[in-house]
Amino acid sequence: MAADGDDSVHYVISDLHIGGDEQLGEVDFLDELLAFLERLATTDEDAELVINGDAFGLWEFTEVDGPAKFDILTERYPELFEQLRETGDSVPITLLPGNHDNELAAYDEYGERLAEYNVDLVRAESLTRSVGDRTIYFEHGHQRDPNNRFEDFGNPSERPLGYYYNTNVTSRAGRLSERGRFNWLKDVQAVTPTERVPSWLLSKYFYREMNPLLRYAVIPVLLLFNISVLLAVLAGLDVAGIWTMPVETADAILTRLGLVGEAVHFLLVANAAIAGVLVLAGVPLYFILRDVERTVDRFGVFEADLTVDPDEPYAAAAREVFAERPETAVFCYGHTHRPLLNDVEGRLLVNTGTWLKRLHRRDVVAGVLPPVFYPSYQLCAVRIAAEANGVAVEFEEIEKDDPGASEITRTERLLTLGRAPTPTLPDRAVVADADRDPTFESDD
Repeated sequence: MAADGDDSVHYVISDLHIGGDEQLGEVDFLDELLAFLERLATTDEDAELVINGDAFGLWEFTEVDGPAKFDILTERYPELFEQLRETGDSVPITLLPGNHDNELAAYDEYGERLAEYNVDLVRAESLTRSVGDRTIYFEHGHQRDPNNRFEDFGNPSERPLGYYYNTNVTSRAGRLSERGRFNWLKDVQAVTPTERVPSWLLSKYFYREMNPLLRYAVIPVLLLFNISVLLAVLAGLDVAGIWTMPVETADAILTRLGLVGEAVHFLLVANAAIAGVLVLAGVPLYFILRDVERTVDRFGVFEADLTVDPDEPYAAAAREVFAERPETAVFCYGHTHRPLLNDVEGRLLVNTGTWLKRLHRRDVVAGVLPPVFYPSYQLCAVRIAAEANGVAVEFEEIEKDDPGASEITRTERLLTLGRAPTPTLPDRAVVADADRDPTFESDD
């Protein structure tokens, strides 16, 4: 039974995505998760742990069906399930299905087997909990996403668009990841929004898979591409006799520098020649691609966007819940993997983030080189509790080593100098009585 009452405390985590084909089965945060569950088992609080969807990556298992996936989970992660059993002896654990593990709601066997490990599976799209004299509304959030919405909840045969993306792209990436120079392809599930996958693939190919000699030969050309295009234009004007001053001035300066000037002159001429060829080839290619894009649009091949707005659908849903249930203080969801804590009409909208790796896109400082995707972990548990002055919500950070130290090359760091991300979790906030806005408390 869930912990309710004035002193109740609710810990919330979501989007663990544990399990999947081959390399997707690696759980980089397993030690941290076990430590968190072990610590929770010793708490003196009247606590409950809510796992708010996508605890398991059941979509990412493509070679077995139904509850047979649970056999693989328990065999692969015995220490996790034993820790769930131990923690569940002391603290109620409630599991709500997400889209990746929606089939938990489709088979009675899942509920029965999870109960053996002291996990209470709620086969519903949402649930509420009391906290003080207010309530918390929980849902995973996929029902607000048209690509992952289920019209018939609990139907194991229903397949939204997101299912096909995960079985045909994410799961295949897990099977192929070890074939690369580095085991990076499995991180495709961390790329959000989905439209960034092509850019991410190009980036990882260029900085990780491309032959190093070829990469270092191409970098000067692409890094100086904008300057080289300008030089190519000036060279054309010089040859045509329209404007000779820039080229003559540059030649005079470089001549004075001796061998260094000759080397710079050679590099600039080579870059300008290559840039000129690329521009000449790129102009007709641009118009061809534009025409192809318009033709595809006429046929409506890509009418559906792959990515839902990460904020507005949930803010709108929260407003509806707050209007229908005035006692609700917190609307808590996951799904988008973005930790968030916002004020919505005097109550709080909370996203619990993800335990998966997150990727942050950063453009290079110059040229037309591929962007760099910096990895990070923002492992956290959201703690929601009643206090004397209202309902407090705070993100408890769980420390994990920065993966960028081993995954970002020196070349990537140099090309994005000063642009490395510094991800942070939201500040603590308190919802007081109904006629007062939440107060946010910074740790700074």
